[in-house]
Amino acid sequence: MDDPGYQSGLVDLLGLLSYGELQGFARLAADAAMADNLVDQAAMSAIAVNELRQFERLRDRLVEIGADPESAMTPFVRSIDEFHTSTAPSDWLEGLVKLYVGDGIAEDFYVEMADFVDDETAGLIRSVFKDRGQADFVVTTVREAIAEEPRVAGRLALWGRRLVGEALSQAQRVAGERDSLTELLVSGEGGLDLAGVGELFNRLTSRHAARMEALGLTP
Repeated sequence: MDDPGYQSGLVDLLGLLSYGELQGFARLAADAAMADNLVDQAAMSAIAVNELRQFERLRDRLVEIGADPESAMTPFVRSIDEFHTSTAPSDWLEGLVKLYVGDGIAEDFYVEMADFVDDETAGLIRSVFKDRGQADFVVTTVREAIAEEPRVAGRLALWGRRLVGEALSQAQRVAGERDSLTELLVSGEGGLDLAGVGELFNRLTSRHAARMEALGLTP
């Protein structure tokens, strides 16, 4: 925390994650209304509530390190809002795929970032993005829908590919606007060189493909 460059990067990272979780709550609460039945609506609502709880934990960490949460989140409002506007699901199944695939690749990246921050913050990030059963719910629901109506698989596969493209584009925009986030990855002990960055993105791509296959969709 004595390094101004590190602290700047840490505040940016926590601000990005905090606003992402806050918007995740609002988005999933809205998506719950598209559920086909009350059981699924309740399940999605529970996931939304968890997003709000995780936002509060990230916000509290910002306060602990002497940062103002609103100021930390503000730089990321436009890019995150634009991402969600451009990837608004048109139905319940698209919302589920976005939760699992679109959010999944972003969360994988954030967990990778945990390797470059202090132990307390790293533990918080890994805990925030720990799966709490939502993956099983999404996979089961989407696979059942495909079994009932196989033709939806093609549409959802295209949607999944679009989501990962939009997510990666958003990450590039954010990194381009906030040099401090890039510095966290490439500077200091354990920092990544070009080969390490390539390996990181290979891991993200591999996990994305595994998620698509788990849903019964072509990567």
